[in-house]
Amino acid sequence: MANYPPSDYPDIGDLGEDLVANWLQSRGWIILQRRFSCRWGEIDIIAQFEDKGTNGDRNQDSLLAFVEVKTRSFGSWDSGGREAIAAKKQAKLWRTAQIFLTKYPEKADCPCQFDVAIVFCQRISKKVTSAVTQEALATSSVGGYELKLQEYIPAAFDSLIDQL
Repeated sequence: MANYPPSDYPDIGDLGEDLVANWLQSRGWIILQRRFSCRWGEIDIIAQFEDKGTNGDRNQDSLLAFVEVKTRSFGSWDSGGREAIAAKKQAKLWRTAQIFLTKYPEKADCPCQFDVAIVFCQRISKKVTSAVTQEALATSSVGGYELKLQEYIPAAFDSLIDQL
């Protein structure tokens, strides 16, 4: 196991986002942006899924997903990240998504949704006893950490999307 100096510890949030981005790509999504930010906030991942018609042509209804990734360790204070996506955070994400769609008007007519990914992270040790027994959607071991995509919630809070 690598012994990182304090300034070289991997950012587990970035590692969680990497895991989710790779998982989305393996499911046919195209990653358009990572860590898109503006004065309102940041969106971890913006992905697009193009449904191919039966003849292989691009469907007009490409779906855009604005993905918030929450990476937490066992026993985190906010129910594994779910409580961190309260109404205030949702409003920030919605405003940031508006800025993205203004900056990229060719995407403005695509149906959009706000998704949430919950990633569990734990340090790998010689005495590994996994605290999470739920089957993971994807896993990764990087920089002395084991990450598991525990839950992916499509359209997690789409009541705001009607305002876009």
